[in-house]
Amino acid sequence: MLKLGVLASGRGSNLQAIMDSIKTGYLPASVEVLVTDNPGAYAIRRAEDNGIPAVVMQPSDHPSHDAYYSAVAEELKRRGVELVILAGFMRIVRKPLIDAFRMRIMNIHPALLPSFPGLHGQRQAVDYGVKISGCTVHFVDEGMDTGPVIIQAAVPVHHDDTEESLSQRILKYEHRIYPYAIRLFAEGRLSVEGRIVKVDAPAERDVAVVNPPLGD
Repeated sequence: MLKLGVLASGRGSNLQAIMDSIKTGYLPASVEVLVTDNPGAYAIRRAEDNGIPAVVMQPSDHPSHDAYYSAVAEELKRRGVELVILAGFMRIVRKPLIDAFRMRIMNIHPALLPSFPGLHGQRQAVDYGVKISGCTVHFVDEGMDTGPVIIQAAVPVHHDDTEESLSQRILKYEHRIYPYAIRLFAEGRLSVEGRIVKVDAPAERDVAVVNPPLGD
């Protein structure tokens, strides 16, 4: 069973989707710890309600950003974490953590990367006037939302969408494809060659996730 460590700063809806997928047996994994930089994060309550330890680690308690991420990496390793999940973690991950878990950190971004990286991907999509947006699960590297893409889901953008309405539509697909990407990792079906993430032996059950119908 794959041991996960989750980093979150806010409400933790993707954390909840992952925990729910574990409960149903869909995801062969366990969440060993939640690490948060925000002592007021609702994700803490979600974790504690599911018997998962929550650890508050703030950069201000460390002499530098690198020292902070070294401490986070040590906390995750101490708990036997094999895959790190960023679930609304509102900080740029630095080299000490990336080096400790190279190609073992996943993030989900509310846009079809490489379009609209960084903050407010949904607002960027609405402001730009695109007709299709979506979400992307990717491995984390040293850039901002630049790591190899694992899976994406497309979501339509309507002419009267706001950032909030598009965000809600995208979020439904985030909760669908993030557990799926983690499952692929747990099953040993992902390999990375340069920028390309390959999925070994796709099965019929993958089709609905890889090619989900466009939501309304």
